[in-house]
Amino acid sequence: MGNDITAWIFPGQGSQFPGMGRELYSSFPTVRLIFALAEEISGEPLWQYSLHGPAETLTRTDILQPAVTALNLGCIALLREAGYQPQFVGGHSLGEFSALHAAGVLSVEETLRLVVARGKLMHEAAAKVDGGMIAVKDLGIEGVERLLSQQPEGYEACIANHNAPDQIVLSGDWRSLHAIESRIAECGGQSVALTVAGPWHSRWMREAAASFQTLIENADFQPPACPAFLNVSGFAATDADEIRAAMRRQMTSPVLWQSIIGGMLKAGVTLFLEVGPGKVLRGLLRRNCPDESAYKVRSIDGPRALQFLETRVTQ
Repeated sequence: MGNDITAWIFPGQGSQFPGMGRELYSSFPTVRLIFALAEEISGEPLWQYSLHGPAETLTRTDILQPAVTALNLGCIALLREAGYQPQFVGGHSLGEFSALHAAGVLSVEETLRLVVARGKLMHEAAAKVDGGMIAVKDLGIEGVERLLSQQPEGYEACIANHNAPDQIVLSGDWRSLHAIESRIAECGGQSVALTVAGPWHSRWMREAAASFQTLIENADFQPPACPAFLNVSGFAATDADEIRAAMRRQMTSPVLWQSIIGGMLKAGVTLFLEVGPGKVLRGLLRRNCPDESAYKVRSIDGPRALQFLETRVTQ
């Protein structure tokens, strides 16, 4: 990776697909151990779901969260065994837990225990509301905020992800989302319903978040070995207590991904490694910084993906 300043970024929900991690699992014993631990903690055959699906099972919140995280952690182990360490980390929603492990804040077991509990709590919370999420394009954050401020009493759509200047994701019950979809179209914007199981990062997750906070309080948070960009603030943190406080709020707060990417670029990052399945974050990176000459981005999801790394990077 030469003289590049490197950030590891980690995907979350929406990056899963049947067959993910096949090469990594078959060729890397540590990954098999990580999946075995994840299966022990979750009580689910996560590797079989990751390999074979079916897709509807793999998209279940209580299945996909530990499955994607186990694969992310496996990719981290692969990079570490090859001698690499990040200079900055960040993860999108669920991916933030993998990022904290990469920074040395959480152990493998602590990460998996938190994610398994998080997935179950969110799965249970989503079953209590007919809700979901929509992506909004072409209005910008100010236009979206204006529409949200004009909602009638009792309508509660809210910003869940500020992913890029031209992509904001809203969360809420479907009555509220359908109502605001009409207003989005009237204002010249576009909206697309996302294939998710619930209204994440909204007030509908408060009960789940309250239960999860106890686990956050009891978890062992170590000081990060490198700056970790946080979803709830968009800024980098280097203090374990600050990170713990942010993770208490993460489940009900918007993901400020545009701020995270902007902060990494401002810090001089020139190489982004998307560590885990899929290429969702690569697409968001380009939406945030269309000038692709300003940085490089690579996907790390298995041993062959390391072939481009020509120089050992240490920190």
